Amino acid sequence: MAEQRYRWKNKHLREHIEVLDGKRAPSILLKNATYLNHPLRKWIQSNIWIYDDRIIYVGERLPDVTEGCEIVDCTDYFLVPGYIEPHSHPFQLYNPQTYARYSAYCGTTALINDNLQFFLHLEQKKAFTLLEELKNIPASMYWWCRFDGQTELRNEETIFTHDQVTAWLEHDAVVQGGELTAWPKLLAGHEDMLNWVQEAKRMRKKIEGHFPGASEKTLAKLMLLGADCDHEAMTGQEVLSRLMQGYTVSLRNSSIRPDLENLLKDIHELGIHQYDNFIFTTDGSHSSFYDEGCIDKMIKIALQQNVPIIDAYNMATINVAQYYNLAHLHGKIATGRIAHINFLQSKTNPTPISVLAKGQWVKRDGVEIKDSAVIQWAENGLGALELNWNLTKSDLEFTTTLGLQLVNDVITKPFSVTLEEFNETIPFERDECFFMMIDRNGEWRINTFVKGFANQLCGFASTYSGTGDIILIGKRKEDILLAFQRMKEIGGGIVIAEQGKIIFEIPLELKGYMSTKELSDLIEEEKQLKKLLQERGYQFGDPVFTLLFFSATHLPYIRITPIGIYDVMKKEVLLPPVTR
Repeated sequence: MAEQRYRWKNKHLREHIEVLDGKRAPSILLKNATYLNHPLRKWIQSNIWIYDDRIIYVGERLPDVTEGCEIVDCTDYFLVPGYIEPHSHPFQLYNPQTYARYSAYCGTTALINDNLQFFLHLEQKKAFTLLEELKNIPASMYWWCRFDGQTELRNEETIFTHDQVTAWLEHDAVVQGGELTAWPKLLAGHEDMLNWVQEAKRMRKKIEGHFPGASEKTLAKLMLLGADCDHEAMTGQEVLSRLMQGYTVSLRNSSIRPDLENLLKDIHELGIHQYDNFIFTTDGSHSSFYDEGCIDKMIKIALQQNVPIIDAYNMATINVAQYYNLAHLHGKIATGRIAHINFLQSKTNPTPISVLAKGQWVKRDGVEIKDSAVIQWAENGLGALELNWNLTKSDLEFTTTLGLQLVNDVITKPFSVTLEEFNETIPFERDECFFMMIDRNGEWRINTFVKGFANQLCGFASTYSGTGDIILIGKRKEDILLAFQRMKEIGGGIVIAEQGKIIFEIPLELKGYMSTKELSDLIEEEKQLKKLLQERGYQFGDPVFTLLFFSATHLPYIRITPIGIYDVMKKEVLLPPVTR
């Protein structure tokens, strides 16, 4: 698919002028629209002309030609720009299209997305083809470029090569480098990573941090090396530290860090009442978290915490657009911008009753309208997961005394296994389970134990993980084998087996880590998964994040990775994989 260099071709720009000259009718005319004018920081009544996907005019005039034009009386609505999600992980069981569709229903019509799964699992040509196809959906899709795999990978130097990274950075849909989960390596002298930061800055693209718990000195160092924004502030003081070092601060409200309410309370107590350097993010939460909305939910929280109305909307719109140098396209209702517009019934209710995305109705009077865009997932490397190998009883040998203990949803520490002689099962009165990561290609495995995940879970299999490899957990080896076999039959997914029966499954038809189902359906399935796991002893908030972060080496203390069980603090392998 040929890449289009410009947002609008010359012939389209000429057509836009013809609309203003009365030679062509607008596609949509929004009459008597009370809209948020960001430069003036006030609500103004105007007429808004839209042609195809662009706002052609905002003001008192009405078009001379209206034949074929849809005319909408906006007297009863308040109009604001489509919201922008600056930090999306669009692979959290859902896929980029279904996540963007659901977000648009909630008023979030532009997303800036993580590229990690595309980078790790697709040929670059196929990944770029998908980026081009995703330009055809109603939402506007932008991307990051990762500089590391967020875990310890085998032969990482052959994956994150200079040519691969710079090709992503040069793509017109990529607006930032990062997030910098491997920032300790950057500080320690990783020259390739610093070169990629330099390249991004040369291209006038942003660098997104990932600096939980970073000291003031560390924040200053990372700013000097090129970081621009960070989303990991968990207290008001951490917000202030980032502001003092020149960062844009992305205020987060996610399924494992629902911090926004407390952050706003803290920063108000610190006397911070200026919001121009703040933006909102839900940080790629899983489906069930979005049951009450996306960025619109964050605006509601801000309003509840006495943030001025215009500032609350700005943090979801123009602040993001200006930060990413996209204000000529996004963030305001003004001539020349992409026609992303939310229709509100009240200034204090940011969840829209109707939504225009690229000039198309995606929601009208509360009714969601599914777009017709077709993404060729399978043709571009994201078909069903096909495993041409089998798991056998001989693979289920657990002899190590080293295990991983869950401290919370995402933190694991080492523990010493003290199990007596065990063969096929672990007693239910104990909270240890057999735990195994096995290579997606069947070449290696790591057998250990996990403590604190569940105490009544018989067999569990998941192709959804941080590395794309397979996670197996359970008390009964027979049920682990059964769950694996069913997971293989459905082409990848999450499966629970119990006493010889399959009791739950979520098929992940796109290479084993994404579903083709609508996000509203996934919300219910994920809720059911969480309920079943909690009934079997899972005691934390987000089991899907637990699966994702078992391998994440930007978190303490030990992780299970493709190179083995890894001590993050000592940077050493404690237990290597076994070759199959």
